[in-house]
Amino acid sequence: MLYAVICRDRPGHLQVRLDNRAAHLAYIEATGIVRMAGPFIEEGQMAGSLVIIEAGDLAAAQAWAAGDPYGLAGLFDSVRVSEWKKVIG
Repeated sequence: MLYAVICRDRPGHLQVRLDNRAAHLAYIEATGIVRMAGPFIEEGQMAGSLVIIEAGDLAAAQAWAAGDPYGLAGLFDSVRVSEWKKVIG
């Protein structure tokens, strides 16, 4: 199943994002379950993340989100994991 991991950054935490970006991208590559991903942009700066992952169930998707180096570094103000259905694209 596909899951959307929707994360919003804490205000004023852009440097945390920049400092942990390499670890975040390495985690994506190492886990091998990310189907699409990218940052939300607000006022010209990265302000959150949308990651579409393929996982066996909601618990596995939540575990993936919990292991994201961005989250472990305290970047996110909120994280939501929801089952997602691809319709177009």
